[in-house]
Amino acid sequence: MCDAKVAPNASEADEKAEFPLASYDALRAADFHAPHIPERFGGAGADALATAIVIEEVARACASSSLIPAVNKLGTMPLLLAASEQLMERYLRPVAAGEAMFSYCLSEPEAGSDAASMTTRAERDGDHYILNGAKRWITNAGVSDFYTVFAVTDAAARSRGISAFVVEKSDNGVSFGAPEKKLGIKGSPTREVYFDNVRIPADRMIGDPGTGFGTAMKTLDHTRVTIAAQAVGIAQGALDFALGYVQERRQFGKPIAEFQGLQFMIADMGMKLEAARQLTYVAAGKSERGDSDLTYFGAAAKCFASDAAMEITTDAVQLLGGYGYTHDYPVERMMRDAKITQIYEGTNQVQRIVMSRQLLKG
Repeated sequence: MCDAKVAPNASEADEKAEFPLASYDALRAADFHAPHIPERFGGAGADALATAIVIEEVARACASSSLIPAVNKLGTMPLLLAASEQLMERYLRPVAAGEAMFSYCLSEPEAGSDAASMTTRAERDGDHYILNGAKRWITNAGVSDFYTVFAVTDAAARSRGISAFVVEKSDNGVSFGAPEKKLGIKGSPTREVYFDNVRIPADRMIGDPGTGFGTAMKTLDHTRVTIAAQAVGIAQGALDFALGYVQERRQFGKPIAEFQGLQFMIADMGMKLEAARQLTYVAAGKSERGDSDLTYFGAAAKCFASDAAMEITTDAVQLLGGYGYTHDYPVERMMRDAKITQIYEGTNQVQRIVMSRQLLKG
């Protein structure tokens, strides 16, 4: 399905920096747009490993399109972890049906890696909350219908004063900035989201007041696995294309695949890719079970797989030589797309901090 219905849209989505609607339609038809949503809400009920494999396969064809299932999981995971049954029923069912998409609003202009420094506020007003602030780097902003938004409800309590809410695109006072002009994943819009006296019912709070930051961090433990899967998929796509190329390209009277120097590159690419895949699948299993060491494995999988993807895609460009540097071949797009996997959902420097803290806890 991905080769036939998603891959053909990848180049155009990148060139035009447009959301790949045809790919979204194909994913919805195959029930791959949000496979993680439980069956009781009309979803496919895929476990964490199956969801990772879906994201990997879509990313192999188009990284931008893989952010449809990945970000649907990111946006809805806080509900699955902490929301009431009523809130889940209201918001997960339309996502499962392919009628809506979800995004995740944590980062701010001055609160990236230090998410606890956010300044977006939610003030209680009777049976409503009034939100004011801005979120930055929001994937699929403007396309998604629903947003999980983290806001300060008790400034004196720092991270324990942050709460989570569901905000709808149609709520009065919600607006979006211009799409960012990015290096890669251009088919997935990234925008700022603004909240100007957005009045929402108090029953749209996810979990209890003050539990939002904890929910955000638990969410990332699970969804870093999906970024690892995306990285594995991008790397697989680049390796597949490079393998075909080196067997067809001839120099000095023979295919360049016969030169040992290139064979060593290919061997390293395959080895790193499979190591990344296995670590990602192990982390996915831990995500599904909720293992106590998920924080470590989620960070390790995301960090290792994204570093490997950047190396593998760069080597794929090298294997294609001058052709690899042109838009006529997909590996340059894959190299640009791979870069973001080292940055979002926590930079790989942050992942190493997370891992070291887990190890030092003993």
